[in-house]
Amino acid sequence: MTDMAHDPLQNSISAPWVVARRQDLKLIVTSATMDATKFSTFFGNVPTYTIPGRTFPVDVMFSKNPVEDYVDSAVKQALQVHLQPTEGDILIFMPGQEDIEVTCEVLAERLGEIDNAPQLSVLPIYSQLPSDLQAKIFQRSAEGLRKCVVATNIAETSLTVDGIMYVVDSGYCKLKVYNPRIGMDALQIYPISQANANQRSGRAGRTGPGQCFRLYTERQYKDELLVTTVPEIQRTNLANTVLLLKSLGVQDLLQFHFMDPPPQDNILNSLYQLWILGALDHTGSLTPLGRQMAEFPLDPPQCKMLIVAHQMGCTADILIIVSMLSVPSIFYRPKGREEEADGVREKFQVPESDHLTYLNVYNQWKSNNYSASWCNEHFIHIKAMRKVREVRQQLKDILEQQKIEVISCGTDWDIIRKCICSAYFHQAARLKGIGEYVNCRTGMPCHLHPTSALFGMGFTPDYVVYHELIMTAKEYMQCVTAVDGHWLAELGPMFFSVKETGRSGRAKRRQALEHLQDMEGQMKIAQEEIKARKQEHERKLQAGARIAEIVSPGLKEPGTPSTPRKTPARLGL
Repeated sequence: MTDMAHDPLQNSISAPWVVARRQDLKLIVTSATMDATKFSTFFGNVPTYTIPGRTFPVDVMFSKNPVEDYVDSAVKQALQVHLQPTEGDILIFMPGQEDIEVTCEVLAERLGEIDNAPQLSVLPIYSQLPSDLQAKIFQRSAEGLRKCVVATNIAETSLTVDGIMYVVDSGYCKLKVYNPRIGMDALQIYPISQANANQRSGRAGRTGPGQCFRLYTERQYKDELLVTTVPEIQRTNLANTVLLLKSLGVQDLLQFHFMDPPPQDNILNSLYQLWILGALDHTGSLTPLGRQMAEFPLDPPQCKMLIVAHQMGCTADILIIVSMLSVPSIFYRPKGREEEADGVREKFQVPESDHLTYLNVYNQWKSNNYSASWCNEHFIHIKAMRKVREVRQQLKDILEQQKIEVISCGTDWDIIRKCICSAYFHQAARLKGIGEYVNCRTGMPCHLHPTSALFGMGFTPDYVVYHELIMTAKEYMQCVTAVDGHWLAELGPMFFSVKETGRSGRAKRRQALEHLQDMEGQMKIAQEEIKARKQEHERKLQAGARIAEIVSPGLKEPGTPSTPRKTPARLGL
């Protein structure tokens, strides 16, 4: 069963591939906002069922004019509702954390300016908020005290708050969009879709009749908003999905029948990235390393890092780092205590690497018996750390199935940095200015994030590798590790080489020629394999067609020897 199909997970594309091969499986796809007709057509015109929800009627009101400042308009609308003598809590949708914090501040400030205004409990909710503060929105407020929840689109589908009668919809959300040409994720604010808008308005009708105030006009809703959100598969890095499909035996990915075909650039970029990591050979076929990488439910560079860690003898340490990278940020900065939180965070930082900082945090937590109070004292999300421990155990089980020994390298952390470099050498950057780097391959400017362990360290290393590049206010590198230039030449010879004095250009040209001849030889073998595969496929089709033909009495196939006619024996009295 695939639930929440409107949250487009990349791995769900393998479902039809598995169902097509298995006759004993039934697939049920459920969602609140998906396009049922599209799913039905994709799976071969299967039946669809619409189950009506138990919602109360919601009165939807659009803005008369386009809104310039959605924060200010949302605050005005919330106060207008609050000052009316009606019951029911308010839910305001905002794009991100910054907007939520500003909305809460302005709402409290404006409310303080109004004489004899009734009390209002303003509660924010977003993913980086500590769990004890998140739980406050579910607590029943005191008699006569109205609650105003200011949330991201997490309150759209993932959770339901009782008592909400009024919804204020800003009409925006934050989306992460991947650009394959420069290999960068941009986290930016985009207008929501019509499906999102309908889902948001439905939140007002869960416990009784409600009202939804949309901060955009009806014309904008009909003409400017997309019907559904752009599927995740069309706006994300597909390296993991491509590796999965290759391991399932899909040869030609450009001709694969996707429900929502991703851009061709995305697929080609993912194939190129897998070739760089050694998961694919020169002809695009899966290598033994790629087959091993496909066993791990991680991004390909992290799979490669775990496999290389076995050769370098630091599996236990890399296992922790990979687990830490698989959860959102573990640190939080509570409002009003930002400097205190930053000071505590600095104590954990390892100057050469953010990855090693994560390793240090986990080891400290482990030495304190996985204590929740220790996490609270050090401004660390306890839920995130418990998730890290759970992920680590799951990955450890997979390593044991693969017969990979889990050993630690102790305090020799240079080995760990080299292991990280082996997986992320294609995301290397060299120093250009103070705190500013440029990508070694694309020339893309990259900046150290102020929360990085390398930021403000006193000196900046000449070469770094990073986990991902995210565009917010600037192009920031997430999770950075300092590396040696010689490691890049050793581990990524297709991109980097050490300039040696005295080495002639003839030797370089000879090496390039040998590499080209090797690739041409592999290509010739691959073409022969493709040709043989095609002939085999055609032979099977012909054999299948012959079996499927209706047998007609007396019909002879060409070349069949004729049998002599026999006179039937007579029966007499």
